[in-house]
Amino acid sequence: MTRPSKARVRQSFERAAATYDSAAAIQRDICHDLLAMLPEALAPATLLDAGCGTGYALPLLHRCFPESTCLALDLAPGMLHRIGTGTHRIAADLEHLPLAAASVDLYWSSLAVQWCDLAHTLDEARRVLRPDGQLALATLGTETFRELRLAFAGVDEHRHTLAFHTAAELEAIAGQAGFSRLSLDRRFKTAHYPDFRTLLRAVKAIGANQLGEGRRTRPLGRTAFAAAEAAYESLRQPAGLPLTYDVLILSAHP
Repeated sequence: MTRPSKARVRQSFERAAATYDSAAAIQRDICHDLLAMLPEALAPATLLDAGCGTGYALPLLHRCFPESTCLALDLAPGMLHRIGTGTHRIAADLEHLPLAAASVDLYWSSLAVQWCDLAHTLDEARRVLRPDGQLALATLGTETFRELRLAFAGVDEHRHTLAFHTAAELEAIAGQAGFSRLSLDRRFKTAHYPDFRTLLRAVKAIGANQLGEGRRTRPLGRTAFAAAEAAYESLRQPAGLPLTYDVLILSAHP
């Protein structure tokens, strides 16, 4: 499964740092869903927010675990710069964590691992978790942005969305990484936008416009853009143009 280069992902999220929070309503909602899945008895001494972005989850986690040491890790320093003091900020790649083995009690990651090689990322998560640790992960499934794929299907043969893992693939890769007691929840969320241009700007504002191999490398012409816009308009709902997020929430233990 191809992924955009780390340099392009970093650059995209560096650019999106200033606009991310204004466009990330669904992302915030998913953080709350992931938080609700944590075991009530959990009391991590050290927790890692892997792919923390601008740090929305960190105050939520701190309220739940006020005694925990919080590590905020992201590939894009621009995202980390928006996080307040009181948290250890680490600019690093989820596939190569600069952390000691068995040093983390809670590995938390919300909507970050879809940008990574999932097997390498979960191997690293397993490595840094203590034997009694907890994995809490939210990522995106194959129905994510399905409307965009439909709208562009008749326009060209390029990829217009990231390739996502199925729920079964996520479970299988987690098992291969050594995780056990897997619990997977799948839910769908829909954002709505008044028009096609606003929708595309929102996707760009959250940094989700890097696609890797197979993407269009030249600007879309006026005629092709109009065709995609008309196709998307056929999907309009009373609330506006829909954009689906297929959310996979995984809980597991090393």
